[in-house]
Amino acid sequence: MEYHYLLSYILIVGALLYSYHKQMGIEKQIFVNTLRAFVQLVALGLFLGFIFALESWWYYLLVLSVMLLFAAYTAYKRVGYFLPSLLSISFSSVVVLTTLLVLGVVSTKPNELIPVGGMIVGNGLNIFTLSIDRYKAEIQNNQNTLEQYIALGLTEEQALLDVRKNAVRASLIPIFNTLQTVGIIHIPGIMSGMLIAGADPLDAVMYQVVIMYMMVAVALLTGLSATALLSKKLLRF
Repeated sequence: MEYHYLLSYILIVGALLYSYHKQMGIEKQIFVNTLRAFVQLVALGLFLGFIFALESWWYYLLVLSVMLLFAAYTAYKRVGYFLPSLLSISFSSVVVLTTLLVLGVVSTKPNELIPVGGMIVGNGLNIFTLSIDRYKAEIQNNQNTLEQYIALGLTEEQALLDVRKNAVRASLIPIFNTLQTVGIIHIPGIMSGMLIAGADPLDAVMYQVVIMYMMVAVALLTGLSATALLSKKLLRF
């Protein structure tokens, strides 16, 4: 294990000193969260080393299932709705990951399956919270209009169509921004990691392309399924 990487913590020390000097009051938050991230990542490294050595599909599925449950719990803590979040994130994650496996773009090796699965689930979590948060706001802001639509004979699904579209589009803004700036403003994390590890630049680019397209698919599926599952629950006048 290379311990010299820990010297990078000097950057955090600098941030703590600056925060203390400017009396920003976020020193404790910076210290606790950076320490927590370190402990979590070390634990993850040890855990993945153990899982990779087992070479069993059942263990890989168990890991992905725990990821899904924790993502749903996190979504529940942020915007509520545990079961809809679990169903939505699971649906989009299974569809996208299965597609990549069938196409042979991602192998069943644990060092590919679990990290890629984690990225898919994590992105699904982000999109779920963004889309539902925006969906709630859209319904509240357009309450009078929605009531009029329903009074005129439209179904709830028809009345909510526009606000649902707006919520999904808003949740995709971060993905679109990334697609527009990737390779020009920043080099994405997966590509950077592969380059640092000595991979061929074009191989790193191709793998990053897969990741970007994967993120678009899981984002759209999650946004659409999340808003569909919660339409009736959120439409309460």
